[in-house]
Amino acid sequence: MPEIKKEKSCEENVLVLQGGGSLGAYECGVYKAIQECGIKLDVVAGTSIGAINATIIAANKSGNPAKDLEEFWLNMAEGVTPSYLPEKMRELSSSMYAAMWGNPNAFLPLWLKPSFNFSSSPYLYDISPLKKTLEKYVDYAKIKDASRPRLVITSTDVQNGKSSIFDSKYDTFTSDHVLASAGYPFYGISWTKVGSRYLWDGTLLNNTPLREVIDASPVCDKRVIIANLFPRQQEDLPRTMSEAWHRARDIMHTDKTDQAIRMSKIISRYLLVIKKMHDILENVSLDETNKKKLEELESEYHKLACQRGTIIKEIIRIERKEESHYLFEDADFSLGTIKKLIRNGHQDAKSALENFGKK
Repeated sequence: MPEIKKEKSCEENVLVLQGGGSLGAYECGVYKAIQECGIKLDVVAGTSIGAINATIIAANKSGNPAKDLEEFWLNMAEGVTPSYLPEKMRELSSSMYAAMWGNPNAFLPLWLKPSFNFSSSPYLYDISPLKKTLEKYVDYAKIKDASRPRLVITSTDVQNGKSSIFDSKYDTFTSDHVLASAGYPFYGISWTKVGSRYLWDGTLLNNTPLREVIDASPVCDKRVIIANLFPRQQEDLPRTMSEAWHRARDIMHTDKTDQAIRMSKIISRYLLVIKKMHDILENVSLDETNKKKLEELESEYHKLACQRGTIIKEIIRIERKEESHYLFEDADFSLGTIKKLIRNGHQDAKSALENFGKK
């Protein structure tokens, strides 16, 4: 029987970034801590604003992703809302300002154009300004650089309702690929056409694209860092309809990767059993008929045992905490809020990552 040469086992450090509008500034702080801790990322994945952050990390122009990412977010911040306002008032004021007047570095309302017709447009905002902002920080040619982390971003096909995944290992990225992940229809943002596909925000299917990373890289085991922008736990019950919608939104968008991790553990146990059975059969004297049957199974065994499913060896969740429950907190681009989110993400990640990779 021919000897099976197993592929060398490997491990990857993976950062998974969620969508969440202006809350993505928290992920900037998380990444600053990752860089300060000296953690080398092999894969960075994201959807929506997480895809934008991931792209800057993987394809930044300066070679200092933490610096470029922070500059991007400070550039996205608006300085109209007074920083001295109480937090709840600042959230309300800034989000209402963004809804009415947009953000010149990200999106602009179409109703400011005289030719706009509400009844004949499927969207309300133009996000082409975001493309121009991204181009200040991103060099798409650098995505293929072997020294950069692999980039995986997700979007949703408008017509067939399936996930569209872009992977720097196989795809040549442009700004359209990134914008396609950020077209959130519930906020009136358009789809983006990439090739023959019309694509919306990846959060419509999955706001934490760990499963997509596993599918893209099924051989290597993973040590995973997830920036969770939407709290899973909330002890106090909603008191108003707005708070109820806010809590429901958090539940829909929060990290739901536990099932993927459980399946990883189950698969690893199955594979161990299959390997033991295979090893026993190799050392048993078989007649010619059974030897031939075993040889016919070798190819399938090789796929299962040697190109095995990913095992999640470690997972760190860095979770944003909420002091108040405001439905449109993800549209608060005030400078005070952006700086606070970066600061909180950095502090939370520094403590959470203290022992990352040491198990």
